[in-house]
Amino acid sequence: MARLQQRPEDYTVGWVCALQVELRAARAMLDEEHEGPPIMDGNVYTFGRIQRHNVVVGCLPPGQYGTNRATAVATRMMITFPSMRLRFMVGIGGGVPGADADIRLGDVVVSKPVDNLPGVVQYDMGKRLPNGYQRTGCLAPPPELLLQATSKLETSRSRRLLSSLLPHDFQRPNSQDILFKKVYNHIGGSTCKHCRRDRVLPRSKRTDKEPVVHYGTIASGNLVMKDGVERDRLRDQIGGLLCFEMEAAGLMNDFPCLVIRGICDYADTHKNKDWQPHAAGVAAAYTKELLSVIPSIAEEIPHLVDHTFKAEKDLWQPTKAEQDRESSDYLAFHIETE
Repeated sequence: MARLQQRPEDYTVGWVCALQVELRAARAMLDEEHEGPPIMDGNVYTFGRIQRHNVVVGCLPPGQYGTNRATAVATRMMITFPSMRLRFMVGIGGGVPGADADIRLGDVVVSKPVDNLPGVVQYDMGKRLPNGYQRTGCLAPPPELLLQATSKLETSRSRRLLSSLLPHDFQRPNSQDILFKKVYNHIGGSTCKHCRRDRVLPRSKRTDKEPVVHYGTIASGNLVMKDGVERDRLRDQIGGLLCFEMEAAGLMNDFPCLVIRGICDYADTHKNKDWQPHAAGVAAAYTKELLSVIPSIAEEIPHLVDHTFKAEKDLWQPTKAEQDRESSDYLAFHIETE
């Protein structure tokens, strides 16, 4: 039976997702589920525990996607749960195949600063100039504590296999993992059974079906990427992209978090939903496994946890005008959609 958690202050982990399949995957990773405290901030939450962490999961409203909606959900979470120190954006993404990373369906991509890139880049924000397009703006990197935790997990010999954490509904599908040439568009239908096999890019078979975890740059924007040519153009222009998604760019500056994405397609016209449950599952499983190593990280560097929490708590004290504006935006949204 679910155990009641009376106070919002009891929850130290914030987990944001965008789709119902991602929410189901998050719930499947909870060691126990709580009834949770009564909250009236406009979000609908799921409460529970993973290891020693009390976790609150917030999901975007059905049918609402993109950076703006993610920002609204995360903002309310930060105000409602003042003890939230560890934050994650977890879900599915479109993989970017390339020579630098052998991305396959069912793999996991984790945001990590590389060279001069902060871990997440917003590829659709910039200026149109006579000689081309220039990206503008700078997003914050993931919190240092979470980056240290990923390093610890990456080198841990005792790390559990992600597939071993998946319930039946999130296991690897029977559908083939096929990568088509970037210029070859989908023929039609919900699967690729009518697509020409001579347009498939040859790749060596993996001997192990266990998901591979990649660390690096995630591209975020308000548009669904379904174009192999544009996918590769942005990969070459920005450098080192591992996947595309639609929410993280709205979070990084105001809701510093680690972005974790399971790869469900290749961001081209051959998208389908066959791999979405498995991709959502492996992303959630990685998050669960990461939380298992964070207590030891916190014990080793407690000053970092306290300093980060204090700085972010000070940063997140909203003005009355901001609270009024947020309340008005929420009411307007629900009036328009009812």
